[in-house]
Amino acid sequence: MRLTRQTNYAIRILMYCAANEGNLSRIGEIAQAYTVSELFLFKILQPLVENGFIETVRGRNGGVKLGKPAKDITLFDVVRVTEENFSMAECFDNDGADCPLIDSCGLNSALRKALNAFFEVLAQYTIEDIVDKRDVRALLGIDIIEKRLAAAS
Repeated sequence: MRLTRQTNYAIRILMYCAANEGNLSRIGEIAQAYTVSELFLFKILQPLVENGFIETVRGRNGGVKLGKPAKDITLFDVVRVTEENFSMAECFDNDGADCPLIDSCGLNSALRKALNAFFEVLAQYTIEDIVDKRDVRALLGIDIIEKRLAAAS
């Protein structure tokens, strides 16, 4: 199964916020770290905010932060709210109802088991698990941004 770009960057936003724990993250900084547009990230934020994964703080010094601890957000949680379709074959959709094998097809059963196994693995990993704060902070330039902000104050 291939995850959408939206899901990929939703996880990356959460990783960035987890690595920057205790501070607000600005969308511009996150966009710069991942070399994507701010507009694209703003579109991804909506399901993350609606599901309590991200909190927004408005105002001049506003930004985003995790809405719950990174240890409480599984990859499955994120995939569930950002992916629109989990169909691995036509027969997963309503269109498959025309197939004469729909009720006894071995392929459909095998693919469903594979999808469930995929979900089970994702449910075993949290955002905290995939963020080694030291390395991620350095790789995303978070430490550099903090130094720049501290010098400006």
